[in-house]
Amino acid sequence: MAFGLTRFDPIRDIARFDPFINFDDLMRDFAAGRWRNADAAPAYIRIDVSENEQGFEVSADLPGLRKEDIKVSIDGNVVSLATEFKQEKSEKDDNCLCRERVSGQLSRSFTLPQDVDEAKAQARYDNGVLHLSLPKKANGVQHTLTVQ
Repeated sequence: MAFGLTRFDPIRDIARFDPFINFDDLMRDFAAGRWRNADAAPAYIRIDVSENEQGFEVSADLPGLRKEDIKVSIDGNVVSLATEFKQEKSEKDDNCLCRERVSGQLSRSFTLPQDVDEAKAQARYDNGVLHLSLPKKANGVQHTLTVQ
């Protein structure tokens, strides 16, 4: 069975001139935002969610933002993150003054498998990462019933 593998032939592969050989990779990188300026704001909020017996732990990447600009809301089992950002960079080069500004809004909502106890939830922002500790609501615990 070949499993879709191809053998590399240096004579044939180098001799064949194909100007569009990497075009698919170029377009994929462009669509993924890898061509954006390194100082530009993120395109979306990336999160990690884990669950334990007590609740949920969420880590969200929000680099370069102030904690005062981050809003977290909880409605039952739906968690929403929102922020507004404004970054300004100024460079002076001889007679030219160049200013680059990035501003906008980011938001993301996700649903957890169980309701969150809003009164005990905690949020901490440290080194560009928002950490949420979201305990499960007591009445959301499943009970097993005995059939009689």
